[in-house]
Amino acid sequence: MGEQYFEGKTFNEKDTLAKGEYENCTFSNCNLAEADLSGFSFENCLFEQCNLSMAKLKKVSLRDVKFKNCKLLGLRFDDCNPFLLAVNFENCQLNYSSFYQLKLKGTKFNKCNLQEADFTETDLSQADFYGCDLKLTVFENTILEAADFRNAEHFIIDPEKNKITKAKFSMGGLPGLLNKYHIVIE
Repeated sequence: MGEQYFEGKTFNEKDTLAKGEYENCTFSNCNLAEADLSGFSFENCLFEQCNLSMAKLKKVSLRDVKFKNCKLLGLRFDDCNPFLLAVNFENCQLNYSSFYQLKLKGTKFNKCNLQEADFTETDLSQADFYGCDLKLTVFENTILEAADFRNAEHFIIDPEKNKITKAKFSMGGLPGLLNKYHIVIE
């Protein structure tokens, strides 16, 4: 039996998702925690108030997918199909998630909790971290060129281990850039 194709449909907490392709669909209040979404394809979709914590994302296609008010704890976005990967997040819980080596140029993280997330070797050029909590988030060999951290908090970014040309920071964010030097800023 082949994969199913769904277009323009709305799914809610009562629905069970069949493996397949979802285009222009909305997922509202769906509990997909620990679900195996391996091989699913989502294009131009919106997830709102959904729980996808610890879901398996092996080879999942996420093309122009928006997550709004979602719980996305411990997700391995680095397991997704990287081809045309494009996601945006608003008011989401993304703690412990991994974005290792992904190309996320221009991605918007709006008022998200990204504590202990992993952005090692990720291309986040022109990304926007408006109102995000980045406590203990890992930035190593990360491309952060022209990224906006002016309204982010609790980040620690080593300018010597990351590309930060033209990245934007507020004066209050300077301690996060100078942390490794163990200097006192008052």
